[in-house]
Amino acid sequence: MIITCFIRYEIDPFQREAFRRYAENWGRIIPRLGGHLVGYFLPLEGTNYEAWGLVAFDSLAAYESYRARLRDDPQARENFAYAREQRFILREERTFNEVVGGTFGVPAVDTSAVLQ
Repeated sequence: MIITCFIRYEIDPFQREAFRRYAENWGRIIPRLGGHLVGYFLPLEGTNYEAWGLVAFDSLAAYESYRARLRDDPQARENFAYAREQRFILREERTFNEVVGGTFGVPAVDTSAVLQ
């Protein structure tokens, strides 16, 4: 079973670039520690204070092992400290979801032939 951790962030919209740096740091840290980084997402249009991070794991046990490695990793601790010091994250919520079989990572179909 694949589970995905959806992290919803309420961010200070005036510190968007600080959050971008934080997310880019996770882009190097998360895969190295065993998480499948689906991606981090900044607001583009509409609501300007909501960002998302999605990380997938093979199981809840794999997530728990990852969290233990995260706590011990110097770069991860540094990134958490950066967020605390800069205060660009106002609120954070985590939700765990199970992937519906046959729907995760399905590529788009080339529709150029269909439209002709």
